[in-house]
Amino acid sequence: MSKCLSLWESTDLVNWSEQRMIELGDEDFGCLWAPDVIYDPINKDYVIHWSSPHASNNYGHKAIYYSRTKDFESYTKPQLLYRKEDSGVIDSAIYEENGMFYRFIKSEANPIGIVLQKGESLTGEYTTNEVFNGEMAKLGNPAYEAPTAYKLSNGKWCLMLDFFGIEGEGQGYVPFVADEIDSGLFIRSDESFSFPYRFKHGTVLSITMEEYNRIKNGY
Repeated sequence: MSKCLSLWESTDLVNWSEQRMIELGDEDFGCLWAPDVIYDPINKDYVIHWSSPHASNNYGHKAIYYSRTKDFESYTKPQLLYRKEDSGVIDSAIYEENGMFYRFIKSEANPIGIVLQKGESLTGEYTTNEVFNGEMAKLGNPAYEAPTAYKLSNGKWCLMLDFFGIEGEGQGYVPFVADEIDSGLFIRSDESFSFPYRFKHGTVLSITMEEYNRIKNGY
């Protein structure tokens, strides 16, 4: 089980550095899973967050931990971001909108599936969006993980969930769209999206047309 996260660096999104290992976990950590990163406009640094089992609960239910960095060279000591006492939590993804923070997390029980939470500060207290939970319950299958969200050009929000409930080379990402992220009313919208192949457990990054053309030419 790795106590490190892997990092590659690029100035053009085409040429990448050699893999660099970031050793964030100490002897109290199990594996470090599913990292994500968000810029904190208040502290003017980056918050890396991931899921781990930990000695503090005898390596039981996984919780979400975080570390801060300004340069991806030095990092603060990991701290607990969120623990759910009745189940493990993994695959955290956090976004800022209108000064509020929205956190999607995969809950491993009670309920099983993706939950949405809202907080006034990035690493502070969050509350659960029950409307979102209701929409997820309508799916009738808990086999969704790896949430990633992004804002569409029309101002709506798209949430991508990795559906792994199919044997073999299953479906992968399924799109859900909400007029506003705060509403939690994410409606499944398969007919509005098409994918060239099976995306799984990734993220979405906005790029410029210049960057797009450079990547296209590079590959």
